[in-house]
Amino acid sequence: MKLRSGLMLGALALLAAPLLAQDRMGTAPGSNPLFRDRFTADPAPLVVGDTLYLYTGHDVAQRDEMFNMQEWLVWSTKDMKTWTPHPAIMNVKDFKWAKKDAWAAQTIEKNGKFWFYAAVEHDDTHPGKAIAVAVADTPTGPFKDAKGSALITNQMTPKGTHSWEDIDPTVFTDDDGSTYIAWGNRQAYIAKLKPNMIELDGPITEITPPHFEEGPWLHKRGKMYYLTYASLDRSKHRDERISYSTAPSIKGPWTYRGELADSGKYSFTIHPGIAAFRGNWYIFMHNATLAIGDLNGSIGRRTVTAEYLRYNPDGTLKKVPHTAAGVTVPAPADAKVR
Repeated sequence: MKLRSGLMLGALALLAAPLLAQDRMGTAPGSNPLFRDRFTADPAPLVVGDTLYLYTGHDVAQRDEMFNMQEWLVWSTKDMKTWTPHPAIMNVKDFKWAKKDAWAAQTIEKNGKFWFYAAVEHDDTHPGKAIAVAVADTPTGPFKDAKGSALITNQMTPKGTHSWEDIDPTVFTDDDGSTYIAWGNRQAYIAKLKPNMIELDGPITEITPPHFEEGPWLHKRGKMYYLTYASLDRSKHRDERISYSTAPSIKGPWTYRGELADSGKYSFTIHPGIAAFRGNWYIFMHNATLAIGDLNGSIGRRTVTAEYLRYNPDGTLKKVPHTAAGVTVPAPADAKVR
């Protein structure tokens, strides 16, 4: 009788799992998580005119796989509520010198082209993670390898501590037209790009802020520069949070400002992406609430979310909550573009 009761309770728990997942999601269009028909991670927004494009990874992990990511996706919106999916923009196999792992990426517009920077696993000629660059004429592609080789390899950052330090690129163009790329895991690096967008223009500089783990994002508001990133204080936490630093120049000095957001629910990783769109500031992240109703048991599955990004009068950031409603509620005054 005890065995039968236990089996019945277990079956009921499995049947309830999708319902529990729904309880942790918003119901209005544009609520969190944003996309519910597949697993997405590492959101990177790009605003072009009246449209926001959101680039994500696509995870198809099964059972005990942590990640299985082979392609990158893009979605578009004009109102932050209705999202249009587009065909996958690239597969990791499109970089002939890479062998796996379509990890975090970002697209930037410059010189009438769209430049896509992505983290992949290099083949055995340059072991370790590497950063690729692709190019397209439109935000939705088709993208193609712009260089035919890696922009950054593990051998270019010899002071790092492991083979996957060269991941999660963020790309930013300053007011003078100069473009910079930052990236890293455990160590954070930054370098200037040449105008051709496929070569570094000068040395690689380490700018590792406190508790830096991965996923840097560069943006500017007024005269202040922001470096937002996935952080992990290993003396206190098991899961990544989001922290940030600010500077008066892209070249620093960077001042640590503390944690911006707690960890995403059920997710041990997190990844920020920030954009101003239609008069409001937004931050995109990911959690794993969608995976609660999935019975395959993968621990790496994530899904993208959006929240308002709010500023204090002195330019520092207000802590960002994780909500089911997301940006379906009216924008607060301190999230408005000034």
